[in-house]
Amino acid sequence: MEERGLTKRILVAAAGFLGLVYLINPTAGIFELIPDNLPLVGNLDEAAACALVLAALRYYGIDLTAFLGRGLKPGPGNEKDGPRGP
Repeated sequence: MEERGLTKRILVAAAGFLGLVYLINPTAGIFELIPDNLPLVGNLDEAAACALVLAALRYYGIDLTAFLGRGLKPGPGNEKDGPRGP
């Protein structure tokens, strides 16, 4: 069972690294899944790579989505809740 967890951690790290490399763009735009000059859909590949990096970081406990205002909100069932007043 421990091997399965290790495999999952390695796959998540590899996916996050792949997304990060795609965002850094070492090929200077020669290799693009969707060309950026296509209207409305040109930046979808970068958005997917960014989502992949954010998801990988979140898996390892680094939640950068809180900076975007989309983090957990205080409410019932949230372990981050403090004591509630009347």
